[in-house]
Amino acid sequence: MKHITTFESKKVLVLGLAKSGVAAAELLHRLGAFVTVNDAKPFEESPDAQGLLSKGITVICGRHPDDLLDEGFEYVIKNPGIPYHNPIIKDAGTRGIPVWTEIELAYLISEAPFIGITGSNGKTTTTTLLFHMLNQGGQKPLIAGNIGTVACTVAESAKPEQVIVTELSSFQLMGINSFRPTISILTNLYEAHLDYHGSFDEYGEAKFAVTKNQTPEDIFIYNMDQPAIVKYAKRSNAQLLPFSTKGRQENGISADATHIYWFGEPYLERKMIALPGEHNLENILCALAASILLECPKETIQHVLTSFTGVKHRTQFVREWNQRKFFNDSKATNTLATKSALAAFKQPIILIAGGLDRGHSFEELREHMGHVKAIVSFGETSNRLSDFGASCGVNKLEKVENIQQAVKVATSLSEPHDVILLSPACASWDQYANFELRGDDFIEAVFQIK
Repeated sequence: MKHITTFESKKVLVLGLAKSGVAAAELLHRLGAFVTVNDAKPFEESPDAQGLLSKGITVICGRHPDDLLDEGFEYVIKNPGIPYHNPIIKDAGTRGIPVWTEIELAYLISEAPFIGITGSNGKTTTTTLLFHMLNQGGQKPLIAGNIGTVACTVAESAKPEQVIVTELSSFQLMGINSFRPTISILTNLYEAHLDYHGSFDEYGEAKFAVTKNQTPEDIFIYNMDQPAIVKYAKRSNAQLLPFSTKGRQENGISADATHIYWFGEPYLERKMIALPGEHNLENILCALAASILLECPKETIQHVLTSFTGVKHRTQFVREWNQRKFFNDSKATNTLATKSALAAFKQPIILIAGGLDRGHSFEELREHMGHVKAIVSFGETSNRLSDFGASCGVNKLEKVENIQQAVKVATSLSEPHDVILLSPACASWDQYANFELRGDDFIEAVFQIK
């Protein structure tokens, strides 16, 4: 770890706890800052706050005082989920106080370079796939960021010869100042999180931040099939490496129905790839490009691509039972993600879907409903999904109370060679705290089938 003096004897406010807030507070304390933590959860209900207090860190819990910034803070490190219209964040902006996320802290202390991966969809799969390629290639990479491992904690122990493969959300990227990855990746850009960002333009600018500090020594891997991303690429100072799933291209990395090409030359046959779905081809091209740039052996790349079947909860193959295949796509919390999952299969599908009702339309799924033979719906959207399925000509429509019932009913409706797919098209919060718990419930129910 670089022993920086940026925060020495400086007053720093950490706003919001959770894993990243705790890690940031502890790191800043070790770096000599006078740290104050502010979190809405009452102190007596927060073991994290109690632990920080025991280390000599000032803790203000249960409320966000209006005059909090009167204490003379010189930096604010905020939880990524706190929006910028939060009164304290707005007040910090008015006072000219830098507001960062812990990703910036990670960059400031890290002796290892970063690979920064962002996009509306595919971040986790790309990050995980690239990590496996580099790891099996003997490069001892580290993995961090929005994937669940706090970046500044990983950066503390990173060595100069390593690389930190980092999944980055738009929320995290809005809070950077000097963060500069040696390789940045922007997988795709679709409308998302507009309740947080306010507009698609602001969301796009947040994603573009992954390359905004790069120089001609760095590389930006970007989706040349999306005009909005091409527009951002023209503003990058990095070397540009485009990817395309629309056929063989002479520049960058590309793919057609049979091959993946590296600067127009065949690199490998697509039939070698184990990961299902056209939507995953973008992720594969991104990870493959970065691996080649980092001199990962070709045989290692091929081995990973023939064995990697997906990230948990993201079109994850769970089990084959009596010639039926079960897939867990609990991460599909919107129709765009479920659309991609449906497009990944040519076999008949028993679709398990449903969850929190935000009032959004399911129309985006219609063009891919032709091989859906049954829908088993649950949660707040159960009735709407059933009505939508009927309008698409799906003959078998069942409504159930929970995931366990859904698996039993879906299995009873299935025949040999069918796919039973959990791809909810909805958030989980009507019945589960997060999509991971929903997916775990599905996996458990699948393995209970005898």
